[in-house]
Order: sequence, then structure tokens, then C-alpha cells
Amino acid sequence: MNIESQLKDKRFEKQIKFLIEIDKIKNVIRKTRNFYNKKYENDAEHGWHLCMFALILSEYSNEPIDLFKVIKMALIHDIVEIDAGDVIVYAIDEKEKRDKEKKAAERIFGILPDDQKAECISLWEEFETRETAEAKFAHSIDRLEPVLQNYLDDGYTWKKHGITSDKVIKVNKKIENGSKTLWNFVRGLIEDFVQKGIL
Repeated sequence: MNIESQLKDKRFEKQIKFLIEIDKIKNVIRKTRNFYNKKYENDAEHGWHLCMFALILSEYSNEPIDLFKVIKMALIHDIVEIDAGDVIVYAIDEKEKRDKEKKAAERIFGILPDDQKAECISLWEEFETRETAEAKFAHSIDRLEPVLQNYLDDGYTWKKHGITSDKVIKVNKKIENGSKTLWNFVRGLIEDFVQKGIL
């Protein structure tokens, strides 16, 4: 007996196949390490943690937000990395990254029934363009987590890749678009690292 023999309904079959496919996200290793055990984080762990950041920190959004929508963005925004891979945000070719991720989104979300494919691609695009309140806040927490990881890891990833303080500020200043409170916190962490000579 196999899974296919149990899948009589086409819609259900597509959904199960998608859920099996996205298990691969657990094998996409990020450039930053977990807070405590210095193990490199994977994309699934990152997505879960962002959902918790959203639940706990949503009150600090600059604008009212639909929290459920933010959580959905947190869960799906890196699924494209199954095909496109993770890149270090401080040294990327934006066009190349975008092209790879768009192709990945079409393939992976294309496994789903059409309505769910459309919703996932729409959420992913919204996150990427960062124009809505939800996307701005989701992006803010997406940047906050690796800053905290670096701070609690003595700037490990930043030092390993030769990232300077001006790059860290330039990339992470976008946090302010979703949350001035979170940006003020991050700016303080960066300033502390500069004073200590870590950055």
C-alpha cells in the first residue's frame, strides 16, 4: 500500500503532496545559529520562531495589523528557499535572488489546488514587496530574529562574512517601516556592538 492509493480526491491529493514537499524546508540551513546551542538554524525553525515573534510582539507594529495574515506570511515566506536556497542578506544580487525565488514559488505553490496556490503566491509577493502593514511588520520580525542571533552569538555570522556596521545598519533600518519600537531596540544592540569593537 502507498499514499497514492489512499488519495481518492484530487484536491486532497495535491494538498498532501504539497505538505510532503515542504518538509524539505527542514533541510534548508540558514547562515545564523540558534540562541543557545550554536547549531545553525534551519528555515522551519526560523518560520516557527517568527510566528512566536508575531504573537508576542504584534503590539509594537506601527499600524494595526491582521495577526493571522502576518503568521501566514511568517510560515510561507521562506518556502521558496527549498529550491532557491538561503542567501546572506548583506551580500546578494537582488535580481538573481528574485528570479530564483519566483521560479521556486511557481513550482512549489503550484503543487497546491489553484485557489491555495494563488493565496500562497499572493502572500509571498505581499511579504516581498513590503507595502502593507502586515508585510512591513512581518519583515521587521524577519530581520529582528537574526540580529538577536548575532547579538547573542558575539556577532558570529557578521564576523564570519566580514559584515561591517554600516551594512548591518543599512539592511536592518528597514525594521523601522514596520515597527519603530523594534528598530530602536535593534539600533541599540548594533551601537553596543560598535562600542565593544565587535562590529
